[in-house]
Order: sequence, then C-alpha cells, then structure tokens
Amino acid sequence: MAITESAKKAIRQSAKRKERNTVYKDNIKKLVKDARTFVLAKKMDEAKKLLPNIYQALDKAAKVGVIKKNNASRRKSRLTKLIDKKA
Repeated sequence: MAITESAKKAIRQSAKRKERNTVYKDNIKKLVKDARTFVLAKKMDEAKKLLPNIYQALDKAAKVGVIKKNNASRRKSRLTKLIDKKA
C-alpha cells in the first residue's frame, strides 16, 4: 500500500489515465470489429464507409498518446489492404 502522499497521488493519476485511455481503445476495437464483420459478410460498401471513422479514432488515439503513431499507421494500412483485397 502506498505510504507517501506522492505515491497516493500517482495511483490516483494512473487510475484516471487508465480510464481515459480505455475509452479510446474500446472505440477503436469496436470500429475495427465492425469493419472486419462487414468484410466477412462481403458488405464492402459498409466497410468502406467505416474507414474514415476508424482513421479518425486511430489518429486521435495516437495524438493523445494512447497508441504510438506507427501503430496507428500500421493498423490503418492493414485494414485498408484487407478491405481492398476483398472488394
């Protein structure tokens, strides 16, 4: 258990940050899952309509530091490649 005030504050800060980061990650996971579901169902138009939302979510997460910039780029690239390949 934390003893010093600074250790207690660090615990509070990390809990707050974790909560905030979870929102970004959950949003990304939901969007990517929806896109992959559309690809499996061969609904390419719906999947392509989701791409701008996915790009926006990934870029925002990278901007605020939840994920790294190259991680966002890699995910966008792979998802776009998947959708284009199946189309």
